[in-house]
Amino acid sequence: LGEADPPQPDAAQWETDFSRQLVPLDEFQSGGPPKDGIPAIDAPRYTRAENVDFLADREPVILVTVEGKSRAYPLQILTWHEIVNTTFGDTPVAVTFCPLCNTAIAFDRRVDGRVLDFGTTGKLRDSDLVMYDRQTESWWQQFGGDALVGELAGTKLEQLPARIVSWRDFRQAHPSGLVLNRETGFSRDYGANPYAGYDDIASPPIFAARNADDDRLPPKERVVYVEVGQDAFAIPFPALTERRTITVQTDDGELVVRWRPGVASALDASAIAEGRDVGAASVLLDGEPVPFTEPFWFAVAAFRPDIEIVD
Repeated sequence: LGEADPPQPDAAQWETDFSRQLVPLDEFQSGGPPKDGIPAIDAPRYTRAENVDFLADREPVILVTVEGKSRAYPLQILTWHEIVNTTFGDTPVAVTFCPLCNTAIAFDRRVDGRVLDFGTTGKLRDSDLVMYDRQTESWWQQFGGDALVGELAGTKLEQLPARIVSWRDFRQAHPSGLVLNRETGFSRDYGANPYAGYDDIASPPIFAARNADDDRLPPKERVVYVEVGQDAFAIPFPALTERRTITVQTDDGELVVRWRPGVASALDASAIAEGRDVGAASVLLDGEPVPFTEPFWFAVAAFRPDIEIVD
């Protein structure tokens, strides 16, 4: 694995308006699989938490709460599909996970009154998932939710609060909550980690990423990445594991970041349930949940090189 060739727009494969682009096409790389080679889940099926029997206590799940409804999206499923197109009440939502960057992000799928459905392009930019919407085939960067190529270039998706928690914590807090189950319509080895050994703090990203030589932190050190207004902050996990709570005063209010142990890495051992304990974070701004993610440092350095590190 390594640097790949930039994509060559293929009229037979894409209906994207390649005349509209915010970044050069040579910034995109093939990740290996073709368009939709990593299949999004478009008809998700759910099981009540109290009836789920395929998850171990420390397994990581993405907790998404919209319109007062909380659901769990197991990373043992998202590592194989990366995108789930779903709906919470009246809100269409895309739940996404990029294993290469460790970014779990939920988006509102509405843009200018239109509901978009997302799939995987098979491309990467700065080692991060590049999605496309099936309505215009515009290309979207998962980190940040920006459309970079196509009719919708310049548009940004609204990010919704989502965070990684342990299955045990979700089950205890939401015994009647819905959990994405393994009835996806695809045959995958759910529970196995196709990225075994990837979570090595000192190892560089597999694919090229801008500013990969930014050595303020090791390439794959986890950080809490949160944007508040025009500012962005990165709080390294080692600082959080030592202090458990870090408070940041911002122009928009008090940011409180907490960490707790008991969550397995999805990208470490060959079986996700056996991954080492990396814990997980929560973030509140003046007491209210705000969107954040827990990327590897190299991804933050690529997309927000001016970031302030808080430790």
